[in-house]
Amino acid sequence: MTDAGTGWQVASHAVMSSHLITALIAQESSSGGGSGAIIQLGILLLIPFAMYFFLIRPQRRRQREQQELQRSIEVGDEVITTSGVYGVITGEDGDSRFWLEIDDDVQIRIARAAVSGKASLDDDNVADGSDDDGDADDDETAPANADDDD
Repeated sequence: MTDAGTGWQVASHAVMSSHLITALIAQESSSGGGSGAIIQLGILLLIPFAMYFFLIRPQRRRQREQQELQRSIEVGDEVITTSGVYGVITGEDGDSRFWLEIDDDVQIRIARAAVSGKASLDDDNVADGSDDDGDADDDETAPANADDDD
């Protein structure tokens, strides 16, 4: 007898919720809120277009530029890899791999996809702390509390 009572309660909740939904729809249609629904529908339709123009299209453009850069890499180019290793391309090992010289007589084999960009000679000056004239920066100032005798 409890099973029949439980089934009846579930059915009554389903009927009540369907009546509630029907009542809400009838109230909205009689209140003249049709223009609000059209605006909401328009906004919902604009979301995919906005996502395309602000997310998908720029990502595809960056991906296409990266592929073009990786195709244009040749022997003798100075490059930086995605892991931050600078080097000079010394040879090709098939279509998808390069030999990268990272120091004198130190070469590693990398994938073409691991090249993130071409490095310029200006990057080297900034990295080793040298000025335009080639001298390293000298810091001759002593700390303020280094020799305090009170």
